[in-house]
Amino acid sequence: MKQLALGVRLRAEAVFASFWPGENAEIVAALKAASAAPLWLWGAHGTGKTHLLQAVCAATGEAAAYFPLNRSLALPPEALAGYERSAVLCVDDVDAVAGDLAWEKALFRLFNEAGDLGNRLIFAAAAPPRQSEWLLEDWRSRAAACVVYQLREIDDAGRVGALQLRAAQRGLQLPVETSEYLLKRMPRDLHSLFEVLDQLDHASLVAQRRLTIPFIRDALEKRAEIKS
Repeated sequence: MKQLALGVRLRAEAVFASFWPGENAEIVAALKAASAAPLWLWGAHGTGKTHLLQAVCAATGEAAAYFPLNRSLALPPEALAGYERSAVLCVDDVDAVAGDLAWEKALFRLFNEAGDLGNRLIFAAAAPPRQSEWLLEDWRSRAAACVVYQLREIDDAGRVGALQLRAAQRGLQLPVETSEYLLKRMPRDLHSLFEVLDQLDHASLVAQRRLTIPFIRDALEKRAEIKS
């Protein structure tokens, strides 16, 4: 699988099997389908955009590429050259370059060249294509031509399900009441919940204890003491 020279790596856990779909089952099905139609995923932080893009790459294998456009990477627009030849290219944080004419021209060229080659493009952003402040009208029209899907945030029942799925994939048993205990005491976004679950998994291995509420309560108290 093609990766960036700057050391961007796909997360091993970012696969379709570890994604709790909730109300997003139609989107997951569209991503899994063999189609050349360009897709645009948008949604709030923590809804799973990056997870799904990397899951597409994991499912496709060597023919896929993942390219994040977060400005913190400080990449030049020329870095996109050659990626149009990827059978599937997933471009993350695409709205991060809105207002940068050079980058928008690079995206416009990428869109046209990938289309001519019959390759698939999947974009992810925080907003739908028509709501980003693009400067290049040609690129705006190309972005708007994508099939657009909004990723919905999951509810508490979905968070419990996602936690239990994550735990099961790590060989852990996480009862519903234990998951609900975590929801009441930790930030509710999945990234934070998964991070805590990973830490609890490590603590339970060290202590040779199950993830019971008393054990989690003690582990969270120790975690708070270390942070303070």
